[in-house]
This record gives sequence, structure tokens and C-alpha cells, in this order.
Amino acid sequence: MNIRLTQIALASALVAGAAQVAVHAAAQTPSSVRVCTMPGSPSAELDKSVARAVLSTAGIAATFASRGIDDNGGDDGISARELSKSLQRDCDVIAGFPRSSVADGSDSQLLFSQGYLHSGYVSVTLRDTHAANTNVAAPDGKITIAATWSSPSQLIAVEQKNARFDLETTSRLTVDAVAKGRAQRAIVWYPAVVAYRRAHPQQHFDVALAESPYADWNLVFASGPGTQQLQKRIDGALARLRSDGRLAALTRNWALPATIATVSATTRASLVRSPARYLDGPTQPSPRANVWRVSGMPAAGGFIKVAATTEAPSFDHDQVAHGEHLYADSCAKCHGEKLEGNTAPSLIGPAFAPAANSHLTIGGIYQYMSTNMPADHPGKMSDEEYADLMAFLLYTNGYDTGNAKLTAQAAQSSTTPLNAGLRH
Repeated sequence: MNIRLTQIALASALVAGAAQVAVHAAAQTPSSVRVCTMPGSPSAELDKSVARAVLSTAGIAATFASRGIDDNGGDDGISARELSKSLQRDCDVIAGFPRSSVADGSDSQLLFSQGYLHSGYVSVTLRDTHAANTNVAAPDGKITIAATWSSPSQLIAVEQKNARFDLETTSRLTVDAVAKGRAQRAIVWYPAVVAYRRAHPQQHFDVALAESPYADWNLVFASGPGTQQLQKRIDGALARLRSDGRLAALTRNWALPATIATVSATTRASLVRSPARYLDGPTQPSPRANVWRVSGMPAAGGFIKVAATTEAPSFDHDQVAHGEHLYADSCAKCHGEKLEGNTAPSLIGPAFAPAANSHLTIGGIYQYMSTNMPADHPGKMSDEEYADLMAFLLYTNGYDTGNAKLTAQAAQSSTTPLNAGLRH
């Protein structure tokens, strides 16, 4: 497995926390704005082009920051606090902010425009008649799938069966893993494929839509509190650009191919059995801090014990308590203090642990976590610590404690799907 820790990719920017963003305009539309793009975004060229057209149509002058939103070069993700500081320092509007039903950001104080590019995560293979082994499994029956760390592609990749993983740190390297033969397949955000093709026009890929609740995304403009009038002007400009065809012309080369752009209602319903809007008030209750914290587990509400027929490995209360501390120290910055997702995907709720028919197994999650996490220092914990962390994840997703401790061996060998249930 290749692990390269340099910078986060676009899709790692799943901002869930409340961003206390100071802006120049509180109630009135400013005459000029500073525009930033997302860090390492393969769509930055598109984002700037759309921003120029939108703001010009809205009658607002635009200047572009020399760098995108970042955290001073760190490689361990962007916290809500770091995002807030960067916004205050560098820009008033973020172009190319990714939104989805899984990581919506509506619980933050950011305001969002309508989407200007509907795209998604795709499965990429090499189109080469001479590469007969592109999708041929190794003797152990597994193929190598490339994914981008600290992004939705991680969890989409883990959902794949009979796979080992090539973990890359940018979406460009994820596509490159297929092009250079390090992996037979890649899970990556589609604009990264577009950007890679532009840099390597001789390279051809076969692309299919990734079937996962983490796959569907829109690019929008994001800004801080008090910018309702600015976002109203941006939405009005987007509507004009959409009606006269200019938006379609700008985004045409970045949009998903028509052959894979449509997912049937039946398929979509099967992928998202319950709306996974953790940050925008889910239709089913999502656990809050006072629900999953070991010290304050309520007598009613929240998640309940999974049926014994799932044959999940046992873990005890002390492991959960220790796992909670490990999570706070090593995981919360990227995955959120309440597991709600921040610069990395949520680790709680129906998209991560659905009520039934999960493709994620407890053993698969443990193996991936113990090998690749935390992203800034993979494998830094002991087997016992990873087992305790797994116990905490099981507990927060509806599994109840038992009398026996969870061992690393039991966690890794578990083939039980990660299914959670809600207490009624």
C-alpha cells in the first residue's frame, strides 16, 4: 500500500462545524469581493471561470486570492477553526465548495448558493486493449483500488468487496495510480479525471458512476454569516447564466458524461435508504454529544443494541471510554468532535452504519483504520488502542457493551456488516 502524506485533496473539504466567519458585508451586497478556491482542487480553473462570470453578471468586482483555503500547509486536514481563520484572512467567498446530502454543512454558519456543477465520485479503469490484467485479481482474489485519503473515496473504496487499497494523498495521484499500474481501479471525484486527461491527453480511461451515498456532489459558492444579499445576487446571476446557456458552456467539459450522469430513482433509493443529512437535521434522529458520550448515555433515545444475530464481536465499557479519548486526540480534528464529519467523512449515521444491508464489515473497517489512520501518522497506535477505538465506533453506532474485551484479532476477522438500529 502506498501512503503519501503531502496535502489534502478537494474532496477532503467536508466542512461540518460551525465556521465563525467574519465578512466585510453584513447586510448589504459589497461592490467587490475576495474569492478563494478549495485546496488542491482539480476544478480550480473551472471554479475561477464560473466565479468571474457570476460576479460580473451580478455587478460585483472580484479579486482572487493567490492561494486557496488552507491551513498553512499542514497535511492533517482543515478544522472549522482553521477554515474560519483562512476565510477571515484571505477571502469573502469560496468558489468550488463541495456540498452533498452526506456532508451538507447546513449546520454551520456558512451560507451557500445554488449548485453550478453537479458531479460525483466515479470508478476509473484504464482503457487499454493491451493491458489485459487491468481488472484481473491477484491470486488471493483481490484487486487493488486507489483512493484519496481524508475524502469520501476512502469509504466508497472500503465498500468494495475483495479489494486491497492504494492510499494516495491527492486526487491527481489517485488517477495516476491507475495510469501507472499501481492499481487496477480508482475511486475519485470526476473533475480529477477531467484535469488528469487535460494534462495527459494521450491517456484514456473507462469511467462509471460509483454506487454509493458518498458519490453525489455539487459545487457551490460559500460565504460567511450576514451575506444573504450577496448569495441572493449570486443565485440571480447563476439563474441568468443558466437560462442563456453560458453556465452550460462553462461547465460542459467538466460535467459527468451523459452515459453515466443519470442514476435511476430505484438505484438512488437503494443507495440512500435514509436521507443522510447529518448536518441539516436528518429525518431520523442523529446522535448528539450527550447521546454517545460514555459518561452521559441516556436511558432512552439514540441508538440501540444491534440484534444478536449480527454476531458482532464483544467489547466492554472500559474500552469504549478509552476509545473515546483516543478518538478525541487523534481522529476528531478530521472526522468531527461528534463523528459528524469535518475534513473527513462522518463515522456515524445511516450512510456509515445503515440499518441493514451494509457493504462495510466490522473487520474491513478495522483493517482499513488500523493500516491507514490517523492520516497524519498511519499505524501509530498499538493493536490494543485500535481495538479500543473500534469499540468506541461500534458503541456510537448502536452496538451495546458486553463482558468480554474486543481483541485486535477478533475485530480484524469479523465479517459482520456494520448495521446500526435506532431506538424507538
